[in-house]
Amino acid sequence: MVFKDRREAGKLLARAIVERFNGTLKDPVVVAIPRGGVVVAEPIALQLSAPLELVIPRKVGAPFNPEFAVAAVTEDGTLILNPDLSPDALSRLGVTEEYLKRKALEEIEEIRRRKLLYTGGRRRIPLTGRDVILVDDGIATGLTVKAAIASLRRENPNRIILAVPVMPLDRLEEFKGLVDDLVVLYAPEFFQAVGQFYEDFSQTPDREVVEILERVNGGA
Repeated sequence: MVFKDRREAGKLLARAIVERFNGTLKDPVVVAIPRGGVVVAEPIALQLSAPLELVIPRKVGAPFNPEFAVAAVTEDGTLILNPDLSPDALSRLGVTEEYLKRKALEEIEEIRRRKLLYTGGRRRIPLTGRDVILVDDGIATGLTVKAAIASLRRENPNRIILAVPVMPLDRLEEFKGLVDDLVVLYAPEFFQAVGQFYEDFSQTPDREVVEILERVNGGA
């Protein structure tokens, strides 16, 4: 399965969610991971007549290879270490507790900058007691999504439903154990990168994220 673009994937996900839950969602809120996840989330929020909120996880890179993620962090300080790395491996990479604290704080500052850019400083939509549908444009390693899930748990939702167009088959069971429900359109056995399952996987500009939030939430 190859999606035309994120918007098509979002429409297909919206249909799957409606069919799966058939009006049983409790006061749903769609929570997207920017930037690409917001494009996927828009058709879902519109289909459910639900507000659209953000969660912004950031990867923490290794000391001499910032593209290699050793952890992921969210604005509230939730920090998830890369489970594929043993303590010895982290040590060999030069990852110390002090390093993680310092880099996490740097990434939190960037998260706050992006949040202000995207939301204009509006108050966060309450999630307590509501069904949260967490959306991204796909999962590869899933490290940032895990951080997002852990952070959202702190807001005491009724349940967290993870909805993504594509993820590796060998990650399915792991994520089923992390959320209350999982909606995935395609879980191939052979998986290299999320982008291989889209005809158009071009980067989503910041302005589009802002425009989508305004369209869905009506400037609220």
